[in-house]
Amino acid sequence: MATFLYRLGRLAFRRRHFVALMWVALLTLAGVGAVNAPAAGSTSFSIPGTEAQKAFDLLEQRFPGASADGATGRMVFKAPEGEKMTDAAHRATVAKTVKELRDGSEVVSVTDPFTTNAVSKDGTVAYLSVKYDAPAVGLKDATKDALEAAGDDARSAGLTVDVGGDALQAQPDAGGIGEAVGLAIAAVVLVITLGSMIAAGLPLLTAIIGVGIGVSTISVLAKALDLGDTTSTLAAMIGLAVGIDYALFIVSRYRAELAEGRDREEAVGRATGTAGSAVVFAGLTVVIALAGLSVVNVPMLTKMGLAAAGTVVIAVLIALTMIPALLGYAGRKVRPAGEKGGKSAAKNGKSAEESGKSAEEAAGSVQPVNAVNAVPPVKPNLGTRWASFVIRRPAAVLLLGVLGLGAVALPVSQLELGLPDDGSQPTSTTQRRAYDLLSEGFGPGFNGPLMIVVDAKDSDDPKAAADTVSDGIKGLKDVVTVTPATFNKAGDTATITVVPGSKPSSTQTEDLVHAIRDDVASKADADVLVTGTTALNIDFSQKLSDALIPYLALVVGLAFLLLIVVFRSILVPLKAALGFLLSVLAALGAVVAVFQWGWLGGLLGVEETGPIMSMMPIFMVGVVFGLAMDYEVFLVTRMREAYVHGESPSQAVVTGFKHSARVVVAAAVIMMAVFGGFISSGESMIKMIGFGLAVAVFFDAFVVRMAIVPAVLALLGHRAWWLPKWLDRALPNVDVEGEGLRTQAEKFADPDEDRELVRV
Repeated sequence: MATFLYRLGRLAFRRRHFVALMWVALLTLAGVGAVNAPAAGSTSFSIPGTEAQKAFDLLEQRFPGASADGATGRMVFKAPEGEKMTDAAHRATVAKTVKELRDGSEVVSVTDPFTTNAVSKDGTVAYLSVKYDAPAVGLKDATKDALEAAGDDARSAGLTVDVGGDALQAQPDAGGIGEAVGLAIAAVVLVITLGSMIAAGLPLLTAIIGVGIGVSTISVLAKALDLGDTTSTLAAMIGLAVGIDYALFIVSRYRAELAEGRDREEAVGRATGTAGSAVVFAGLTVVIALAGLSVVNVPMLTKMGLAAAGTVVIAVLIALTMIPALLGYAGRKVRPAGEKGGKSAAKNGKSAEESGKSAEEAAGSVQPVNAVNAVPPVKPNLGTRWASFVIRRPAAVLLLGVLGLGAVALPVSQLELGLPDDGSQPTSTTQRRAYDLLSEGFGPGFNGPLMIVVDAKDSDDPKAAADTVSDGIKGLKDVVTVTPATFNKAGDTATITVVPGSKPSSTQTEDLVHAIRDDVASKADADVLVTGTTALNIDFSQKLSDALIPYLALVVGLAFLLLIVVFRSILVPLKAALGFLLSVLAALGAVVAVFQWGWLGGLLGVEETGPIMSMMPIFMVGVVFGLAMDYEVFLVTRMREAYVHGESPSQAVVTGFKHSARVVVAAAVIMMAVFGGFISSGESMIKMIGFGLAVAVFFDAFVVRMAIVPAVLALLGHRAWWLPKWLDRALPNVDVEGEGLRTQAEKFADPDEDRELVRV
């Protein structure tokens, strides 16, 4: 691996014009394709295998043209103080609004609140419902705008009007502001870390190119593969973060190789061979984690994971080819590590390459060290001092790190899963105000009605079967309203609407759904299915919960095998996986404390607490695992390299930190900046994802990788690198440490370089 990448790096360096033009051409091609690609159109959301989805599919068959999965909107009216919606003037205003909505595009039906008893008991609140023939994610912007604008006349007449329902479902913010903030912080961190504007600009440039290619390709394929906006958002978020990090590691290693006196082409080759090997395996762990989302069997998650994995592959390829090419263009503007102010270590201000000498000749010109002419020792950097501290007190550091993360993870025991609804929106939105008005006028459960589908096709008396179901539901707790059964034309299928007494995201509503499915369905002479948005959310949460353990086993298992190949060890990959579990549990604990319990909610702008988004645990496992293994590979491969080259286990830990700690910290800060920028989003889902990922990166990079990992390696000593001989013989030798580069360097070396001049 290292030898192949060494040759690839040198080739890209020498053929820099071709490599750069190739990537620019790909970016241009993808961009032109995205601009000219057909509109994505409606994006379907389905959850195969769940009862709610089966009910939707059945409704499509038995109620053709009813658009069972079509979007719905609700316009809520509230009369001024001292007046009622039943007043003649207000009735006329509402009737005008109903007529205007019925004339709109994509509209299937609009209800009149005065003919459907959609007026509160005190007469102050009324609502109308709009049914569309397209799902919420597929509605045209013009349709949504028309829904909101339809209430303008009513507002002018003095009524309070707000609009809710999934028709106005906000698409996840693309994160433009968040990404801009993340890029700005990343630029500052890169300049501080690399000490050069040119060196800092390379990772940013290549990351943006990689994300541009990836997101543009997603846009080209959006219509054909039914890809939604969230797919490109995730791909951009992950691609930007890993793209910067992978390029940073190679540029940093290149500068270190320059500092050791190698010429630029040789330094590029060695940086690509060593750091590039770590990039390849780190990228593979991220790809495994993202592609593994397919096991959940939710098409939307599968597409998101595969698209993001493709963007990571692009980031790896760019880091291995375009970075060496750009380093060739940068020339001596990318200075060796430790060199400041553009001055070389030599006092004459010229590098070995500038003076026309080879690195070896320059090194030979330096006078040998002796007691008189001594070179002052290099001052240990912060990474070296920290690693030395940890290996002196490994047990205490390990205990403190594990107990600290364990304490933060405690709230996970109270984790409640669900999907956000309008009740979790900011109070400034019309969706939230409509939600609150409906709760005020009709009760909290009115915002999440359940639809009961009675399949009586095989029943002797379909009407009697439907009545049995209705009576059984009326006898359950937390039921406010049960509407009469509505049959299809064939008379073999009926729908019943049930209004719970509790809000949609409450545990009481979830218990009611289970009671209908378990108790009522078992006594009916028909198949009884519960669906609707609330039931769909419950099923989605359950499906994700059930898939978490198999997904975790698959991803961790595959990555464990991969890391055994990389590190030639059993205990190091095991320690990496256990450390990851600690960081993810701690991050989930922090998410529960903030978004479910409300701790520090005011500081982060959390206006409404509630269940944690169903996708959060499995999403964090996938994304954070990949990123955590990035840090593990980059940090520990340098330790492994030092150990293989003869250093003691403790000294190898210190050497690894000396060369990699600064870069790993910079990479983690960049990741946190990219993810943290999304915390300012007004969407609770985006805010939660940004906070969860930023906190997870902090815990994993600064507690697990920087404290627990060196402590465990110090305690294990030589045992950390133990591998059974039979397994060592069976595993392929990928040579991440770059041992084969010594032989490779000799092939590229000048045959006359080692000859000595002899005076005759």
